Amino acid sequence: MTAPPTCLHFQATKSLHTAQGTRQFDVTFDLPQGRLLALYGPSGAGKTTLLRILAGLTDTSSGNIVMEGDTWLDHSRRFILPTRRRPIGFVFQDFALFPHLTVRQQLEYALPKDADRSIIPDLLTLMELETLQHHRPTLLSGGQQQRIAIARAIARRPRLLLLDEPLSPLDAAMRSKLQDYIAKAHRHFHLTTVLVSHYLPEIHALADEVIILDEGKITSRSIPSDLFPATGPIDNLRLNGEITAITQAYGACILHVLAAGTTINVVASPDSASAWRIGQKVTVAYRDFNPVILHSH
Repeated sequence: MTAPPTCLHFQATKSLHTAQGTRQFDVTFDLPQGRLLALYGPSGAGKTTLLRILAGLTDTSSGNIVMEGDTWLDHSRRFILPTRRRPIGFVFQDFALFPHLTVRQQLEYALPKDADRSIIPDLLTLMELETLQHHRPTLLSGGQQQRIAIARAIARRPRLLLLDEPLSPLDAAMRSKLQDYIAKAHRHFHLTTVLVSHYLPEIHALADEVIILDEGKITSRSIPSDLFPATGPIDNLRLNGEITAITQAYGACILHVLAAGTTINVVASPDSASAWRIGQKVTVAYRDFNPVILHSH
């Protein structure tokens, strides 16, 4: 069986400023067409930097980016394709919607000039936004707004979709629903996608491959089940964080832990609620794909 052809070639170096000091970002990889690649690693590892280089928003010391035969970056020739000319869709953690535009108008605004407008009703149906298409975002929930942000990015007809922790502001239930929408859109529009995520259930649900970054370098690359085994704690994936909120839901205590730039919801037994407090420093790992607190500081 022949391997699928390379869609994206990425190679870049630059100085990476982290809490531990300056590190050298030095990453090279190829990505086949139609794959969804997840980027995982601690805060400051270079995940968002990689997305910003792909989008043309961050300079490099050296680099070469070729997307489906088109050169986006060739540092040796001092060639940088401007962001506006790169066929990308970019979804951030914050929804970044225009407050004065309706849902339909958000998507229409994103259309490239002279583009086929038939994608609008297709997206409204796929993302289940038909009944909301004449609403403005201020009247909608966080999950609905992020669905709009994802649909708007896809309305650009991107050859490459970049997702930077797009579901981190959402609760676990809404996060799971939005994963389904992303998976449907990825398949339906035959997208090639790069996703930054710290949430292992999300990576297992969506990613074909995972790259683990640390201090600007690739330390591992494989399929999710190889890198993140389904049994026992994953010792090399511990994240230090802080409890920012404690809520009760469905008879359980939910600890909301801010770690590595995202909120991780950890389920604890109700009788353990008194052991936790807002502001407490904790270490989170994963067991059977679910986040658990190993210990507090």
